[in-house]
Amino acid sequence: MPLRLRRKKKAKPKETAGLVEGEPTGADGGSLSASQAPPRRLVFHAQLAHGSATGRVEGFSSIQELHAQIAGAFEISPSEILYCTLNTPRIDMERLLGGQLGLEDFIFAHVKGIKKEVNVYKSEDSLGVTITDNGVGYAFIKRIKDGGVIDSIKTICVGDHIESINGENIVGWRHYDVAKKLKELKKEELFTMKLIEPKKAFEIEPRSKAGKSSGEKIGCGRATLRLRSKGSATVEEMPSETKAKAIEKIDDVLELYMGIRDIDLATTMFEAGKDKVNPDEFAVALDATLGDFAFPDEFVFDVWGVIGDAKRRGL
Repeated sequence: MPLRLRRKKKAKPKETAGLVEGEPTGADGGSLSASQAPPRRLVFHAQLAHGSATGRVEGFSSIQELHAQIAGAFEISPSEILYCTLNTPRIDMERLLGGQLGLEDFIFAHVKGIKKEVNVYKSEDSLGVTITDNGVGYAFIKRIKDGGVIDSIKTICVGDHIESINGENIVGWRHYDVAKKLKELKKEELFTMKLIEPKKAFEIEPRSKAGKSSGEKIGCGRATLRLRSKGSATVEEMPSETKAKAIEKIDDVLELYMGIRDIDLATTMFEAGKDKVNPDEFAVALDATLGDFAFPDEFVFDVWGVIGDAKRRGL
């Protein structure tokens, strides 16, 4: 039976208030009961990846609010922050902060460093590069394929922020728009990219949390803080092995159809479909949350198949 994509887009709700609230009191001035009390205060520790003292961040519901908190702690502009990694100051694309943050995770913020301008000759249709973004307007290089066009240019590195292409400023673009722009560049022509690499330091290792013993393991918490582009952040349990594998498979389907890998996008798609009963309902849910993508029907069916298999295995 063909998929009927008769989808209606819902109005996007405005950003809600922060996660942390003030001390609760009852009408008589006393404390509220345990059942009425808000969630516990969540405090995270952060450093600048190239080296700094340790700061505290709390009360954020989105990446944008987190960046503002980090900027305030270190007296820098939020626009200086390119992206964050968890539990390592290195430019490790497997440790990027996305939509989830473990309650024991230590945050390292990578900030703008050296600017560079590079001319690239597009000798192949594919440049051999994977693009991602920080969720608040900065696209950067996540992977470079061995032997690809970009791999041959050693001044271009994983973690570099792409500021402009052929003089066109792309700050504010999502990663899939940047990837599309690069793909549409003509073969056998020269183009120019302006890049900003993050500040680096020599062989820094993660420092222990303030006030904690050096033997404490970082990142061992079983719960995560789920950050959202709209609405409040929520504390959730770590995904089961079945769910984690399903999200990885959806990420593979994203690369096959859309030419991108984005584990946070894959997670959002899984969450949109886990309680749906058929692909039509799933298609409507996708439009409500990710309407800008215009996913093809074949893609929707394949993702629905992954979700259905996970549901049969038990989440």
